[in-house]
Amino acid sequence: MKRAAWLLAFACGTVAAEPRVFRLDPAHTFVHFEVLHFGTSTLRGRIGPVDGAVTLDTAAKRGELGLRIRTATVDTGLRVLDSRLREPDLLAVEAYPEAYFVSRSFRFDGDAVAEVRGEFTLRNVSVPLSLKALRFACRDEGARRRCGGDFEGFVDRGDFGMSFGLPLIANRTRLLVTVEALSD
Repeated sequence: MKRAAWLLAFACGTVAAEPRVFRLDPAHTFVHFEVLHFGTSTLRGRIGPVDGAVTLDTAAKRGELGLRIRTATVDTGLRVLDSRLREPDLLAVEAYPEAYFVSRSFRFDGDAVAEVRGEFTLRNVSVPLSLKALRFACRDEGARRRCGGDFEGFVDRGDFGMSFGLPLIANRTRLLVTVEALSD
């Protein structure tokens, strides 16, 4: 009986340790942004839902990620501002309808993703981007697994040719990527 229990435990551990592919849940995956406005307040908005997939191999401490972000979905809660952000000198949504983040460099803390380093492409310009996990967790839902978290990173909008309003509207932009995904 003990041998059967050990074999079952080993088999379950082996299955759990294999790479798993997760599809992003569009109802729970967005890119939020913040930028200092006139040195007095913070302009906030979000873009999404975000499409993509993640492959996690917690045993090997590896991962891969691909995100596709539709820029026209920008939403600050103010229609006039959303329209302005879509213009050619900012997000340029007609010329560049999508932004991308791809990564093959994951850092783990135990079984949890601690940081994802990759390349962010916006307006056809690519820059390195590190997204640090503010929180990350997984849970089993039957045969499937749900993982998610909040990841923080920073970009300079001027790197993408978006200099409108400088210096009254800050260059440094905080990104908060909220992600939830379900394994296949």
